[in-house]
Amino acid sequence: MSLNDTHAFALSLATSLMATVVIFQAGDGTLSVMLGSEYDGDTAAIIHEIDPFAP
Repeated sequence: MSLNDTHAFALSLATSLMATVVIFQAGDGTLSVMLGSEYDGDTAAIIHEIDPFAP
């Protein structure tokens, strides 16, 4: 997924679930999205964090 596609998917997921999601880069260079509460990887791998409750 491209960075633009990943951001769009993450924003849609965050607003649908009303939960914080993180965009991170995996070890092989691919981008992925998951719930922030379930992410337990390296914090340096996080590209962006989307919080639907942030002003």
